[in-house]
Amino acid sequence: MPNQSGSVYGLTILSPIKHEPKLEISHSVALRMYLANLPRHRDSPFAKLSSTHLARLVVMNDVVYVGMPACEEHLQLKYLIFESNFDGDLDTYLERMAREIPDTVNAVWQHCVGYPGVQNVAAFKAYMKKCQIETTFFFADVNDKTVQQTLRALQTQSAVAAFIEKNQGQAAEALQKAFGQFVEALNSSPTPAPAVTRGKEFGDELT
Repeated sequence: MPNQSGSVYGLTILSPIKHEPKLEISHSVALRMYLANLPRHRDSPFAKLSSTHLARLVVMNDVVYVGMPACEEHLQLKYLIFESNFDGDLDTYLERMAREIPDTVNAVWQHCVGYPGVQNVAAFKAYMKKCQIETTFFFADVNDKTVQQTLRALQTQSAVAAFIEKNQGQAAEALQKAFGQFVEALNSSPTPAPAVTRGKEFGDELT
């Protein structure tokens, strides 16, 4: 099913960026400046959306001409590309964007043509869906595990590797005792916080 891989949804949105030549700082430049300073990892605003596996924002200047037999084409406007892989359905995710990170959403999409804001959630959802294109390639390397389940698995993998390194050569009795303490500590540890990266802005590379 397009846009869906197991329980993970792949969202791809292309929003045309406003072109107003009389502005001292163009919308595309202002947007790049904002994205360059957007917090990353666990401080990313998209990390607040606990279902997000990955989120990426990119400014695209133009399409790349790959040579014959393709024909050379150019965009009339620059575009903002938004990619996200998340757990659940599209409507719920868009609603959470509008309600949980409205300042970030407004700061980004205010530079795009036709953006209605997030006060009217239905209008916001309709706008994002209008800009959506089909996703056929997913960045998330799982399709049936939630973000929290994936983080717990990675935490366990790292902890087991550290335990093995630390306890090599232990006598059987000491190793059994250490492993029991390790399992108890692992089971009582909290799930790591999400850490969603912003991704490098590479619009200049697409000119």
